[in-house]
Amino acid sequence: MIHIENLVKRYGSFVALDHLNLDIQEGEVFGLLGPNGSGKTTAINCLLALLKYDKGNITVFGRQMHPDSYDLKKDIGVVMQNVAVFEQMTVRENIDYFCGLYVRDRNERQKLVDEAVRFTGLEDYLKMRPKKLSGGLLRRLNIACGIVHKPRLIIMDEPTVAVDPQSRNRILEGILELNRQGSTIIYTSHYMEEVEQICSRIAIIDHGQVLATGTTEELKSMIKTGETITIETIHLGENELDGIRKLPHVFDLTYEDQVLKLRLSSAKHNLIRILNYLQEHDIAFGRVFSELPTLNDVFLEITGKELRD
Repeated sequence: MIHIENLVKRYGSFVALDHLNLDIQEGEVFGLLGPNGSGKTTAINCLLALLKYDKGNITVFGRQMHPDSYDLKKDIGVVMQNVAVFEQMTVRENIDYFCGLYVRDRNERQKLVDEAVRFTGLEDYLKMRPKKLSGGLLRRLNIACGIVHKPRLIIMDEPTVAVDPQSRNRILEGILELNRQGSTIIYTSHYMEEVEQICSRIAIIDHGQVLATGTTEELKSMIKTGETITIETIHLGENELDGIRKLPHVFDLTYEDQVLKLRLSSAKHNLIRILNYLQEHDIAFGRVFSELPTLNDVFLEITGKELRD
């Protein structure tokens, strides 16, 4: 559905996109992950032909995308992080207005607006203006305006920022339902658990390049971390920490506020080996946690950065 080849975008001497290559298949919920400044928003704006780029090729639905490709753009819905609705209009008027940009027939438009209202659960708020809505309801209105015309491709840029858990769950369920109804979704988020929950495939980008692409399990198989062990201890001296560092399969160790965190490569009996060492050296410890690699581990190891808002 989307093919991006050798995309280059410069701002003076700064290279925002450095020969970016990306393919997104029809029917995917495709996660786009990257730290702030990695090029995600620039790539999206180039994809939508909102930005001119220096080099490369972009095709959408098998055709070249240009600023005046309105026949292609009518099949795209965009839900950006910054809520974009009209304060002077009611909830229903907002949804109807955005639908009217694509659908001229009034009867068809009314049907689509009604479906979008039900889909986002806004039936009880139709006469309210946006400034009266909670953060979660405002996000749902933003989504309704972006998907009301039933686009084939929906781009969602952090749609759950600053919403309550109930609204977040409803939004995530709604995204999966849109996908089941036939929409391909591009999804960006700083919440790793969301991406892991809903995305069928993920790309990690940084410095304007794609560093890795695959399913969650494929990405996890690319990294060294096979297990993370966290141990609450009373006290560890430098000699004891050095001894733990030298244990087989330990390749990263942090010790802060009497909490020991170890990252180990995949191997049998890692936890038993660590606990035996603590007992042999008469080191008191409290709670112990062992976790398989998460998407956050993948991101950290591939980019060397924490993913934060």
